[in-house]
Amino acid sequence: MPFIDSKITVPVTEEKKEKIKSELGKAISVMHKPESYLMVGIADNYDLWFAGKKLEKGAFVSVDVFGTPSASDCNKMTTEICGILQRELDIPGDKVYVKYAGTNDWGWNGTNF
Repeated sequence: MPFIDSKITVPVTEEKKEKIKSELGKAISVMHKPESYLMVGIADNYDLWFAGKKLEKGAFVSVDVFGTPSASDCNKMTTEICGILQRELDIPGDKVYVKYAGTNDWGWNGTNF
């Protein structure tokens, strides 16, 4: 039950959104989660400030999962996310924050797991 929510400072075309969504779908396997349950949100043209300065190119990505992710899996996923944003949108890794959260209470289809 992963959800990856991205707030991105640059405009993102529908074609790029599809590509990013697909790449995240592949990457989520490093966290031992299936793409078949992955939900992705992409908010572009989002204002972000880092170190007191408005970012021209940057992103904040939140990864929420059912259960507790390991530090090792989170590290691998950060590498994947930064690589995807660098390749697809030319956003440097040092302008990307990635946050992880796990929960044991996750609802879907009228019930909780």
